[in-house]
Amino acid sequence: MTIELERVYLNLTIEIRSIITMYYFEFGKDYVFSGESHDFWEMVYVDKGEVEVLADTTRHILKQGSLIFHKPNEFHSFTATHGRAPNVIVITFDCYSKAMGQFENRVFQLQDEERNLLAQIIEEGANTFIFPFKYPLIRKENSLIGSEQLLKNYLEMFLIILLRKKTHQENDQTLSFLPKEKDELQLVTAIIRFLEERLEFQISLTEISHHFHVAKTKLKDLFAKHTGKSIKEYFMLMKIEKAKVSIREDVHNFTEISRRLGFSSVHYFSKAFKRVCGMSPSEYAKSVKARSRIETVE
Repeated sequence: MTIELERVYLNLTIEIRSIITMYYFEFGKDYVFSGESHDFWEMVYVDKGEVEVLADTTRHILKQGSLIFHKPNEFHSFTATHGRAPNVIVITFDCYSKAMGQFENRVFQLQDEERNLLAQIIEEGANTFIFPFKYPLIRKENSLIGSEQLLKNYLEMFLIILLRKKTHQENDQTLSFLPKEKDELQLVTAIIRFLEERLEFQISLTEISHHFHVAKTKLKDLFAKHTGKSIKEYFMLMKIEKAKVSIREDVHNFTEISRRLGFSSVHYFSKAFKRVCGMSPSEYAKSVKARSRIETVE
């Protein structure tokens, strides 16, 4: 005997039909994008630095952690501000869901939950398409199983979380960390801030341990748990990221940059930079400047 059971068909608030572009740009300090309009959605997130965005006739100043949506056929442009080299994530996609109307003329300041999910979108994009991303996107021949579906799901989830955030008070606490996990995360965040303020020095684990009154073993374990890296590795990545910004801003030469970041010599700085970036500082400088010229012309 065959039993016929009633199905409950799920209502979809957001459904992504297709992705047009994904980019992680590292622009020069004087970058200017003259503008465009197109018949699909675009979201722009400022990962570092600051940009001024024009959306039709409205101007916005987007600082680090800010995200803006451009609706289909909206003219938009942006420029780097204050002589700072910005890092910007741009994702464009088709979506005809009615709920997308709530993103029109909206600027969001992302919190940890949204930033982590955005990082997952970029990571899954790199699992799906050849990275660095190009236009048109090129599928990887041996991509991980389900990567395109996960990318779609992560992007839809990201948008739905932002919709929920929009409908609640900004001070609502939506993170579901247990009290212990909150304390751990606060400590790790404080350590990262401590490191950011001391990029010009060489900092030892002992110094950090004394400053925060936490045993070195516990420090190492907690930091690795929440960042996936050792404190030493993370600190070096922070220094190299700062060096990349300085190179793009073209204010200091390599010797000055190495000294400002606490390297014992420009030779050691160059070796560390190449180990992290896969190219020397001079190669990086040339690649960024060349790319910026091409993108400005386009």
